[in-house]
Amino acid sequence: MNRADLGAALRALRQASGLEAKTVARGAVMSRSKLSKIETGNVAPSVVDVAQILTAIGVSEEVKAEYMAAARAAATEATAWRLYRRLGYHRKQQQVQALESKTTLLRLFQPSLVPGLLQTPEYVRAVWARKELTEEQLAQVVGARLARQSVLYDTSKSFRFIITEPVLRWRIVAPLVMVGQLDRLISVSRLPNSDIRVVPLSAEQNDFPAHSFSIKDERLVTVETVHAELVVTDPRDIELYVRKFTGFGEVAVSGDDARTLIARIRDNFLREQETV
Repeated sequence: MNRADLGAALRALRQASGLEAKTVARGAVMSRSKLSKIETGNVAPSVVDVAQILTAIGVSEEVKAEYMAAARAAATEATAWRLYRRLGYHRKQQQVQALESKTTLLRLFQPSLVPGLLQTPEYVRAVWARKELTEEQLAQVVGARLARQSVLYDTSKSFRFIITEPVLRWRIVAPLVMVGQLDRLISVSRLPNSDIRVVPLSAEQNDFPAHSFSIKDERLVTVETVHAELVVTDPRDIELYVRKFTGFGEVAVSGDDARTLIARIRDNFLREQETV
């Protein structure tokens, strides 16, 4: 089976299951229109699309393996951010939430921003306000991103965050707002299933940050570039990201040392505000 045949094959599976299209679309966290376009071959499904459709249908692991192999024929996929904008950024956040809910181990490297799962409402709003959204659109995407954060309290899952020290200093928000954001990092770092590490500027480096990425179990890696999101599913490529993540983890500080570094930068913001 090639990817061109996937749409029709997925439709046949759905029909055989007796499920209505609207039921599968809802379970797959996509619009009914998108599912229809996939089933008719007008839109090539991504690896994530196929996985979510198969899960919504409820196929066996054997069938799922066969279909996922076809979906992975193209090891790296790119979806331009302008397409997500057209569909609604909040829908993208809902798709990510569905993916995270099925992930046991999430590893995320971020050299530029506080990771979305760790952002305060004010920080989320500041990040998305730069997208020139309407107030309604902004409220939707902020709400959808914050809704994702409930997964942090699922003790059956493990979270590993590595951020670089500049993330703690980057002037995305006002100093007092950043104080609250850094307090949030310290708080989440104390959760038993969360490990937040910081790569200090003083550490000798053998690698370069380049860009953010997240690793979902050993299944896929998502990479955010300026123009698009990449989804990587080839095991050989996933291993490259795992090695990069591990390397930064080895030079990062963790536990009390990470909390001390975060607190020191937080206190600098506080002193700066007091002098204003």
